[in-house]
Amino acid sequence: MALSTGSTPALLIGPLLRHVDPVSATVWVETDRACEVEVLGRRARTFCVGGHHYALVVVEGLEPGSSTVYEVALDGRRVWPDAVSSFPASRIRTPGGPGPFTIAFGSCRYATPSTVGLTEGIPPDALDAYATRVAELPEDQWPDALVFLGDQVYADELTTSTRSWLSLRRGAQVGDDGQVADFEEYTRLYAESWTDPQVRWLLSTIPSSMVFDDHEMIDDWNTSGAWRREVTATDWWADRIAGGLASYWIYQHLGNLSPNELSANTVWQAIRERTDAGDDADLEPLLREMAVGADADPGSIRWSYVRHWGDVRLLMVDSRAGRVLDERARRMVDDAEFEWVEAAMRQAVDDGVDHVVLGTSLPWLLPHAIHQIERWNETLNVRHEGRLLGRLAEKLRQAADLEHWAAFGHSFERLGRAVTSLARGEAGPAPATVLVLSGDVHHAYAAELTEPGGLTSRVHQLTVSPLHNAAPHPIEVGFRLGWSRWAQRFTTRLARLARVEPSPLAWTKGAGPFFGNQIGELVLDGPDARFRLLITDRSDRRHEGLEQVLDLSLTDPVPAEVPG
Repeated sequence: MALSTGSTPALLIGPLLRHVDPVSATVWVETDRACEVEVLGRRARTFCVGGHHYALVVVEGLEPGSSTVYEVALDGRRVWPDAVSSFPASRIRTPGGPGPFTIAFGSCRYATPSTVGLTEGIPPDALDAYATRVAELPEDQWPDALVFLGDQVYADELTTSTRSWLSLRRGAQVGDDGQVADFEEYTRLYAESWTDPQVRWLLSTIPSSMVFDDHEMIDDWNTSGAWRREVTATDWWADRIAGGLASYWIYQHLGNLSPNELSANTVWQAIRERTDAGDDADLEPLLREMAVGADADPGSIRWSYVRHWGDVRLLMVDSRAGRVLDERARRMVDDAEFEWVEAAMRQAVDDGVDHVVLGTSLPWLLPHAIHQIERWNETLNVRHEGRLLGRLAEKLRQAADLEHWAAFGHSFERLGRAVTSLARGEAGPAPATVLVLSGDVHHAYAAELTEPGGLTSRVHQLTVSPLHNAAPHPIEVGFRLGWSRWAQRFTTRLARLARVEPSPLAWTKGAGPFFGNQIGELVLDGPDARFRLLITDRSDRRHEGLEQVLDLSLTDPVPAEVPG
């Protein structure tokens, strides 16, 4: 239970500026007790889940291209900004103004620098460093949006301080392999991740879009049918997935929704009806029912969503919770949701946007050798399911995390057809770019689709990870080798021996791989697009600066190949 102290309500987490469009915004907070939250004259009552109190304030009637400073008051008392803060005033900046639109993006943030010891070998936090960098810039140079592509918290990798907290809560020592078990323990992870001053200011000022990946639940989440059968047979999974999805809905998903989507969301409307009626009952049973239902029937909720940013359209695709895991009908998302994704892509073209941006936690275009290994492994699993070779292939799949888009071959190719159709102008005037943003793989790279031909749009995969974590050295070696020509030739032969159906898609590396804690910037200016990459200094873990290591045009003409 959250503890209440003092005579007036206090702000525990937030404010987080979440959905922002040209005329509206939502602001999310967690408080220490029931109260009324006010932002720019708009008020909302908190709702209670598991003894914790939350509110989402919908601010409407904003002007396109405007910048509005805001404060947060609880029961009429201002609690944000802090009176001694050295950061600029928090503000809501709506799309529609002049100049480029900049999206900062990344994934995989393990706790915060203050909770991670130097002995753990993790380089400086790129998100903290980025917040400091942004705060020192003029407002017209701030990014317009933050896109977090998974693993905002780690349920299965805990800091020393969280393990100590769990030990006190459970009355038993929690070891190095300890994991969170329920909703209350998940709230600890978000408090740990989102309350350091730098990131707290950044999240209050730059609107954020989020999606989950595996570590928000557990490593290998929904890797395969075999994995799912094994985990659902345990006595702890029901509480873990209920707590994980309920907390994700509150802390992340709720802020992804537009005012119109909130009006159509049955869970949110049930919460609003109770709070508007003055009912302060704890709503944890309602959220648990939603979470259990979502895990049992992925079609009962759509975690994917769309952001409208003028000439830029972001389509965030859930590549974890909605998977179909039948070995002979594997899908990254089920057919109904894929149809929704394709319709949203076509709608973006109908609306005449310059840039269609797809967000998915897992990369679509991988290093070539790794792509071939995942295709090879899936083929063996399908062909030999239940037999010795199939069981060995499944062990390899789980041990090596072979579960990206390439390991869902039908979905990989279907996304390729949808992207190619857009890029050829078959659905309407082709946008300048179709861009896939991803994380997960603990390094950064840029890749461009080169085949099939006839593409009017430039199609790029941009991958950035981690914000705050460390890739073991063998992973670095593996991903460097994954781009090498000899490894590609070897794995291609391996795939042919297994009679893997070849793909009509081909791509080439544009930059990378880059390792270290990092954050990317996608700068969209009319039809032009650039990809910048900033990395923290790996040699001094106490240094908080960022070094720009890449500034890549995504739309300049491709240089002609030099003969010989």
